[in-house]
Amino acid sequence: MLKKITKILTNKYVLASVFFLVWMLFVDQRDYFQQQERKAELQKLEAKKQYYQQEIAKAKKTLTDLQSNPAALEKFARERYLMKKDGEEIFTVEDSAHIK
Repeated sequence: MLKKITKILTNKYVLASVFFLVWMLFVDQRDYFQQQERKAELQKLEAKKQYYQQEIAKAKKTLTDLQSNPAALEKFARERYLMKKDGEEIFTVEDSAHIK
């Protein structure tokens, strides 16, 4: 029984296969673990890509709205840049939670 196992383990094809597996899993430039890290990084980058595509869509919608709707343009200018009409006063109230 022991001779049979020894004979199988010393077979050149088994040795070559084991060497190949060890090489591919641990030593090769594109080993298994590095592939898993790259796969995780790719998933993160795809999530970021989707986020930025959504943000671009929102910005395009806002731009279209600002170009076609004068009331939206006025609202945007008043809220974002604190613009005012002549004779008007603007008071800004800051949230105390955001002040450090």
